[in-house]
Amino acid sequence: MHPALQGIVFIIIGVSGCVAYFYFSNLFLDKVLCPPRGKNAGRNINRANLIRPWLFLLPALLALGLYLAYPVVETLRLSLTDRVTLPDGTTAYNWAGLDNYKQMANEPKFWEALRNNALWLLVVPALATAFGLLAAQLTDRIKWGNIAKSLIFMPMAISFVGAAVIFKLVYDTRPIDQEQIGVLNAIYLALGGTEPKTWLTIPIWNNFFLMAVLVWIQTGFAMVILSAALRGIPEETIEAAIIDGANPFQVFFKIKMPQIKNTIMVVWTTITIVVLKVFDIVFAMTNGQWQTQVLANYMFDKLFRANDWGVGSASAMVIMLLVTPILVWNVRNARKEMQ
Repeated sequence: MHPALQGIVFIIIGVSGCVAYFYFSNLFLDKVLCPPRGKNAGRNINRANLIRPWLFLLPALLALGLYLAYPVVETLRLSLTDRVTLPDGTTAYNWAGLDNYKQMANEPKFWEALRNNALWLLVVPALATAFGLLAAQLTDRIKWGNIAKSLIFMPMAISFVGAAVIFKLVYDTRPIDQEQIGVLNAIYLALGGTEPKTWLTIPIWNNFFLMAVLVWIQTGFAMVILSAALRGIPEETIEAAIIDGANPFQVFFKIKMPQIKNTIMVVWTTITIVVLKVFDIVFAMTNGQWQTQVLANYMFDKLFRANDWGVGSASAMVIMLLVTPILVWNVRNARKEMQ
């Protein structure tokens, strides 16, 4: 079957299945489980009204359980076992306790990945949020601000791998006797450099070159959210500050910033979660070489290269433990704002 036709068939089946589920489940609830007749009609109607929302939530809960809850439990189980292949070709899982975590803690590559992730956490959310806030403020003050916003937001439409390929060309290195197609080396030589640099192999600095890719992508996201927050500030407070003699810097830092601090924190924490899971950029540009390893790439190496499911799952649990507090904080803040 042609892929397009196959897609149409599955869409029809999926939509029809959803409609059929909601129709027949409500019919079963009203006609069989809680029929609105007899001496208990009022109680049955109330009971049906309590059950009905769960009928709508059930498919979503099943999907969340299948695609989120089950993988977490299974990953935790794998992190506490050793996966071995028996002579007959079958696979067995032997209880290992915390041995995988101890092995991971004894590997220098794990600590390198943890240090690099910490460095990414310090740099990327701060720069992306700051540049996004700056862009949001400046683009609202110029006539062609919408065009500027579109250009700044455009990297968000590019996949992480696509962005990595673009920046790999920016950092490209050619022999000194050839024309440099890498923008960074072309600038470096034009400023008096003696020979091209292989930027992605320079320890420590290469991490910052990788971070630049994610900052470039996430700045557009930060700009859009913060621009909406800035436009939501009451004009009266700004006008009152100007009448009182406040200059533009004082208006921005003392009037606008305090009123959008919650939005800034949401943007900051959202980018932080992206940083903790960063994989594509490192994998496509350095594959974790030259001291650029990060936790997600370390996990990939263990799972699919070393075929060490125990340590690979343990590193996945570490990533989840690092992300969870930030997610909880975001959810609590969102609930507070809704109240």
